[in-house]
Amino acid sequence: MAHYAVIMLLAGIGIPLLAALNAALGIKLGSPMAAAMILFCVALTASALVWVGTGAQGMTKLGTAPKHLYLGGLLVAFYVLSVTIIAPRFGVGNAVFFVLLGQLISAAAIDHFGLFGARISPLSLTRATGIAVMAVGVWITQRA
Repeated sequence: MAHYAVIMLLAGIGIPLLAALNAALGIKLGSPMAAAMILFCVALTASALVWVGTGAQGMTKLGTAPKHLYLGGLLVAFYVLSVTIIAPRFGVGNAVFFVLLGQLISAAAIDHFGLFGARISPLSLTRATGIAVMAVGVWITQRA
């Protein structure tokens, strides 16, 4: 389980890096939309290489998955476009603060209700307090 934690920590480190890099690219290109498109082309290429490198399975079942499960792609696009446009104006730290706050809220709801097949982890008072402490901690880091 420790290796899962390390991988997710690295993914978390990548979120503000992605925001800063793509925001800077959008400014350099004069178009946040172009920067987002380039990011998705690079991401598609990287994903395709990993998919092929791990056996290229799963495409035959595309039609069997419930259509709402494909909305994740729209959520990624929304995140990338919004952070690329907003981070240069609002600050990377402020943008990521609100992203983290949203993640805490939605993760608690998904776990509490077991949405989308997630393992159920009820929102106890202890867990809610921990989430609140995390949110306050993130907020404190953004105070100037």
